[in-house]
Amino acid sequence: MPVKKQKSERLWEIDSLRGIAILLMIGYHLLFDLNFYRLYSTDFYSLPAHLFVYPVGSLFLLLVGVSLTLSYSRVERTLSKNQLRMKFLKRGAGIFGLGLLITMVTWVYPHNGFIIFGVLHCIGLSILLAYPLIRFRISALFLGIIFIIVGVALQIMVIVDFPWLVWLGVVPSSFSTLDYYPLLPWFGVVLIGVFIGNIVYKNNTRAFQLKDHSQNIVVRGLCFLGRYSLIIYLLHQLVIVGLLYLFFLR
Repeated sequence: MPVKKQKSERLWEIDSLRGIAILLMIGYHLLFDLNFYRLYSTDFYSLPAHLFVYPVGSLFLLLVGVSLTLSYSRVERTLSKNQLRMKFLKRGAGIFGLGLLITMVTWVYPHNGFIIFGVLHCIGLSILLAYPLIRFRISALFLGIIFIIVGVALQIMVIVDFPWLVWLGVVPSSFSTLDYYPLLPWFGVVLIGVFIGNIVYKNNTRAFQLKDHSQNIVVRGLCFLGRYSLIIYLLHQLVIVGLLYLFFLR
């Protein structure tokens, strides 16, 4: 008997949510760059700044977890266990490698506060670690909550004099970076996304009724941004800094 081909179409609401997150991230980085080049003064350690950036980061990483469950559901019946494992290993390692590339680039310029463990490092490593839990619900939720609690506690209560556990969420008192998403607590957010994906999109099918807005011009624009979110993330800072140099920094 031939194997029935799994649905491969994308879910417009996931792409549009990712598109919204991309727009918010670009806005935040624009303000950051204006502040960095002293064109506009903003306190990024203030409560309003944290209340803006943390939900944006949380939305991104929740969608990573949800997308993992969708991707797994689409191919689990057509790939062997080894093929599945390699698929997610390559994806996670590839994104982590892009994170390392950004580390090298920011080491050259602007160097001051170069990115050590940013969002791409976190996403890549989270994909590798989340793979064994993709099919689980309660376990993913429970571990996600535990990791978030432990991660917040680490950042509040633990200060060290060495940088070797920065990736985990343990930082020295003088630590400074341009982008920081340590494994704890953010891997916990990814696992909660895995839980949500397995509840809301079981077997790559919506567990709820949703009116189709995919042809709306605004939604289509957001979906476009969401589909190419990785490319946009890699290139948007080059565009922003280039425009700032063109109009303000010459």
